[in-house]
Amino acid sequence: MADVDGTRAGDVAIADGEIVAVGDDVADAIDEHGSGSDDVTEINVDDAVVAPGLIDAHVHAMMDGRPDVATAVADSDYTASYRTASNLRDAVEAGVTTIRDLGARGTLALDAGDAVADGKIDGPRIVACGRNVIMTGGHGNWFGREADGPAEVRKAAREQLHDGADVLKCMATGGVLTEGAVTGAPELTPEELAALTDAAAPTNTPTAAHAHGTEGIKNAVEAGITSIEHGTFMDREAAEMMADRGTYWVPTASALHGIVDNGVEAGIPEEAVEKAEDAADHFEDAWDHALDAGVSIAMGTDAGTPFNFFADIPQELAYMVDYGLSPADALEAATVNAADLLGLDDVGRVAEGYRADLVVLDADPTEDVSAWRNPEAVFAAGERVL
Repeated sequence: MADVDGTRAGDVAIADGEIVAVGDDVADAIDEHGSGSDDVTEINVDDAVVAPGLIDAHVHAMMDGRPDVATAVADSDYTASYRTASNLRDAVEAGVTTIRDLGARGTLALDAGDAVADGKIDGPRIVACGRNVIMTGGHGNWFGREADGPAEVRKAAREQLHDGADVLKCMATGGVLTEGAVTGAPELTPEELAALTDAAAPTNTPTAAHAHGTEGIKNAVEAGITSIEHGTFMDREAAEMMADRGTYWVPTASALHGIVDNGVEAGIPEEAVEKAEDAADHFEDAWDHALDAGVSIAMGTDAGTPFNFFADIPQELAYMVDYGLSPADALEAATVNAADLLGLDDVGRVAEGYRADLVVLDADPTEDVSAWRNPEAVFAAGERVL
């Protein structure tokens, strides 16, 4: 993992949404802008710690954590939009200042990103894929762009790029929450996956593949996919392939825990619970393989899936520590690594010249992963939102 310049015990000065000084340089920055100037803001943390805002590399902003995601199919686009705005507010108040939306109806997530950037609604910065590219009847078919064969997949991918997608997302295997889908079974073929990455190549657009099963993971890695989402049944060979090729893993532990820890009694469909329990039995092995092979890890939660709420995104850090990362490594996964995956070079650090996405905590998150539970303040692009 990359070295993290993640936390600061000293003060931070921000101007025009950017960090202009940290620590001992803050006083000089204020003097340079003029004493009492409205152009520069000092974050005086006293005994607290300033950390970079978290980056969640896998969310679905239109979903709200309900037990049965299929019930959202009948919701209108207006309802989905209001829900999205509420989720974005919850995320940023929890200290999440950047998200990557990996699947929404139409251009909902792309439009939400524009609304946040224009200051129309409060929320984290949004990197979005538009619609998932999936096989006909595949996982997530109720909001994905169905395509069969390399030519159709290439066209579907180009449609997302035309609409402004920052990343292309596809379904390489079945999934837990789609009725009838086999979680680990391959869906898009190797040729179809190659067509997706081929469409992304001219603009150097990152790609992501939902992939639970080993064969689907390997197919995606061979095709040059940038990140494997979930990777639940990853074996040692798949992990070594990912490490060799620099493929990121976004584990989304929160998604499995949301289903397994609540179960049928909470209203989650029985089939989904059975599939999640089977996946959970293999998840620890996937972590062992990934850590042994040195796979690059970026934090993602799959927020919006059952009992996986946007306000609880920082809980993913604790899960990652439970599976073997140190608190410092978990912070790296949620900041500099996630920023690298998303192709962003101005977030993920508390350093001069970086975007002022900052969280004030009462403990050092590189030592205490629970520090994220109650942030004292949150700044998104220099604006205080909590």
